[in-house]
Amino acid sequence: MSHARKVVIAAGVAGLLAVGGARLAGAATPHTLVASSPSQLSVTLAQARPGDRVVVGAGDYDAGLIKVGRSGTAQAPITIAAASLDQARFTGSGGLDLTGASHVVVQGFVFADGGGLTVPGDAKANRVTRNTFEGNIGGADLTVKADDTEVDHNTFENRTAAGVYLQVVGPGAHDMAQRVHVHHNYFYNHQFKGANGGESIRFGLSGRQHADAKGLIEYNLLDKADGDSEAISIKSADNVVRYNTITNSKGTLSLRHGWNTRVEGNILIGGSTGIRFFGNNHVVVNNIVEDTSGPAMEFGGGEVRDDTTNGTDHESSDHCVVAFNTLSSTDSLIWYESSKKYPPLDDTLADNILLGHGQAAAKGTGASLHFTGNILSGSSAGSLPSGAYRTVDPKLVRDAHKLLRPSAGSPAIGAATGSYPQVTLDIDQQTRPSAKDVGADQYSTSAPGRPLTTADVGPKAP
Repeated sequence: MSHARKVVIAAGVAGLLAVGGARLAGAATPHTLVASSPSQLSVTLAQARPGDRVVVGAGDYDAGLIKVGRSGTAQAPITIAAASLDQARFTGSGGLDLTGASHVVVQGFVFADGGGLTVPGDAKANRVTRNTFEGNIGGADLTVKADDTEVDHNTFENRTAAGVYLQVVGPGAHDMAQRVHVHHNYFYNHQFKGANGGESIRFGLSGRQHADAKGLIEYNLLDKADGDSEAISIKSADNVVRYNTITNSKGTLSLRHGWNTRVEGNILIGGSTGIRFFGNNHVVVNNIVEDTSGPAMEFGGGEVRDDTTNGTDHESSDHCVVAFNTLSSTDSLIWYESSKKYPPLDDTLADNILLGHGQAAAKGTGASLHFTGNILSGSSAGSLPSGAYRTVDPKLVRDAHKLLRPSAGSPAIGAATGSYPQVTLDIDQQTRPSAKDVGADQYSTSAPGRPLTTADVGPKAP
């Protein structure tokens, strides 16, 4: 037996068999079952029933995939949990096989130097929580193919090879997993140096771009997301990306494929981060992009106008609304990517604060573009047409968290010119009155929201 398998047996085999005997006799009360070796864990999981908690002792589990083979219920899931956080490690070929298992919680493990974890398409309504993924070898640390999967309070860290921290796909060639909820995770230090293939979150693929995923990606912290030009890459339709923080990263928040996604209340600070989007009918509101060295907001142009082939071409951004954002950059603030065959079409830029640092505020152009209520300061207009903005100092000040906020005398207060029923809250989730402020923040003397920190996300967060 290898040293890696020499783990302490936390419960004797006799005790385990006694528990199993009671279960076979028809006991309905949930039990705590304990295992501390790969073989014992396999036996224990085969006996688990709805509501049971399988506690896994410390050690390295490297003896191949261990089949879960059981399902809980929505009211009584089966929980498979490390006895101590980060002390039970799946390494090498070790891991869990969730095929056919639903309503299962996987909690507190380390997935290191192996194949990571996959939630197959028939393993619905499972939860992956408070685990650590240490840059596994292969395509992704965590792959989700199943509907109603919850991925929360995990850490994904220190990847140097090609591959994605978290990818969400679906069954077949073109479908997407439905209603996947990704929240309160920490994505840190993705340092793959290739040209492509190192996203922190990839939600879909080119071939799945027309599938409605109805995913929710919220309250995640991404730091040093440098493995790809996209930190969060959406390649499916009908998603919500909100209240995430991206710091010190090369990667952008990118709607690369798909339609009808809402991007709201995200904070992007430093690095070359910004927001870019392709496709139709996106709503991008209440975001702060601050101190970035790249364009703060990119309206994508495309090789195609409306994709019909599930191809990899860029699709022009059409009929999108970008409103009530606060954008600051040492580069251009707005980029209409008009060098491709199809420039942006029928897009709206409304009631944003555009705070420049000497560079022209906008470059590129589009067709049938709409503007109202924008405030520009610190830069020339560039390609913004007259009437698209007014030039005035918005009188922003940095709050305790160094975010730019309007001061009491800001001309942004109550100055929005569009009603935009899509926008009922501000970045702090405060209700906006009928007289809305320009920019991401509705002025208030109450304590504002803030960027996420490591205390808010990952396995040890509340």
